[in-house]
Amino acid sequence: MKCRHAMATVPAALLTTLLAATSFPVVAADNLGEAFTEGKFGYSFRWRLEDVEQDPFPHNAYAIPLRARINFHTSDLYGWSAKAELDYVFNFGVENFNAGGGNTPNPPGYPVIADPGGEDLNQLFVQYKTENGLLARVGRQRIIFDNARFVGNVGWRQNEQTYDSFSIGNKAESGTHLQYAYVDNVNRIFGDEVNAGDHAQNTHLLNATFPLKTMGAKLTGYYYAIDNEDVAGLSNNTYGVRLSGKGGGAYSTIGYTLEYAGQQDAGDNPVAYTASYYRVDLSLAYKWATVYGGYESLGGDKSSSGKAFRTPLATLHAFNGWADKFLGTPDAGLNDAFFGVKGKLGQWGWNVLYHDFSAQSGSAVYGTEIDGVIKRKFKDNYSILFKAALFNSDNLAYGDTNKFWVQLTADF
Repeated sequence: MKCRHAMATVPAALLTTLLAATSFPVVAADNLGEAFTEGKFGYSFRWRLEDVEQDPFPHNAYAIPLRARINFHTSDLYGWSAKAELDYVFNFGVENFNAGGGNTPNPPGYPVIADPGGEDLNQLFVQYKTENGLLARVGRQRIIFDNARFVGNVGWRQNEQTYDSFSIGNKAESGTHLQYAYVDNVNRIFGDEVNAGDHAQNTHLLNATFPLKTMGAKLTGYYYAIDNEDVAGLSNNTYGVRLSGKGGGAYSTIGYTLEYAGQQDAGDNPVAYTASYYRVDLSLAYKWATVYGGYESLGGDKSSSGKAFRTPLATLHAFNGWADKFLGTPDAGLNDAFFGVKGKLGQWGWNVLYHDFSAQSGSAVYGTEIDGVIKRKFKDNYSILFKAALFNSDNLAYGDTNKFWVQLTADF
C-alpha cells in the first residue's frame, strides 16, 4: 500500500464534534488472540460475460473475467479491529478486448472492457468504532458518500476503486451523519501496473447529512477538495447541497431528490474555470412497480477545453447510461434527461431506462440510450443478472454502442 503523504490533521472543530457524540467502545474479544481466532473469513466469486459492439472499432470485444475475493475481519477488541481483503481477476487467456487505462490492447482494434486481470490488495485497514456510531479507519478502504455520484467505489467493475485514507464519521440515532476523509492515494480500476491505475492525492472530503421533519426528508451538504498530484487536470474544489425524501399513502409513495453543486479549479490544474451541476429526480412507487425520471446537468464550455464539471472519484457507470459513453464530461457539458420503470416479477427484479443526451453549452445532440436489466437471488448466497445498454447517435463523435452482460455471483 502506497503512502505519499503523512495523514493530514483533521479539522479540530469536526473532530471535536465527532468524538463528543460517542460513548463507549464495542467490546467482543477479551484479548488479542481471541480477536483473531474469533474473526471471520469471507469469500466470493463473480463471473461475468461482457460483449461490446462499438463504432468505429472493426471488432467486437468480449471478455469472461472471474473475480475471486477473500477477506478476513478480526473480532472487536475494545472497539478496535482490522480487515484485509484480496482480489484476483482471471481472464482465462481471452485477449479480445482492451482493458483500458494504458493496459495494452492485444490484439488492437477492440473496444474497452475495463477489467484487467491480476491480483489486487483491495482493502487493508485498522478501525475503531463505538456503540454510539463513531467509526474511524486508517488504511486502504472502500469509501462511498451518498449515491456515489461524487465519491464511490466503481463497484460494477471487477477491480474495485479503493482509497488509501484516514476516515472518521459519526452516525447518530437521530439520523445525523458526519463524515470526513483525507485521501492519500486512489487505487483505480485499471490496476497498479499502469499509471492510470494509481493516482497520488492530497484530498479532503467532507460530507454531512441532517434529517428533516417533513416528508421523510434529509439535507446533505458536502465539500470535496480534490488535489490530484498525478493528473492535475482532475484537481477541483466542489461544494454542494442535496435534498431528498419520500412519503405517501397506502397505495403509492412519492420520492424526490434536488441537488446543486458548484466547482472550480484547484491545486495545479492548468485550466482556470468554474462550472455548475444540478439534478432533479422524481419517482412514484406502486406495489407492482416504480415509475421514475429526472434531469441531470453538468456544465461546460463549448468554446474552451477543460472547463467542464467533472467527478473523478465517482462511480460513473451508475450515471448517464450503462454504455459508459460519458465517463468524462464533454467540453460542452452534458444534459441527461431520463425516464424509467422498475419493479419485481415473481423472484425477478427488473429495470428499463431511457436517456436523451445533449450538450449543456450549445445545441449539440449526443444521442439516446435504452438500458435494461433483470436479476434475481437464489437462496442467500447466489445471484444471476442479465443486462444490456443500447446507445444510438447521429453525432460522429459518439459511435453507436451495444453492450450485453451475463453475471453470476456467489457470496459467502
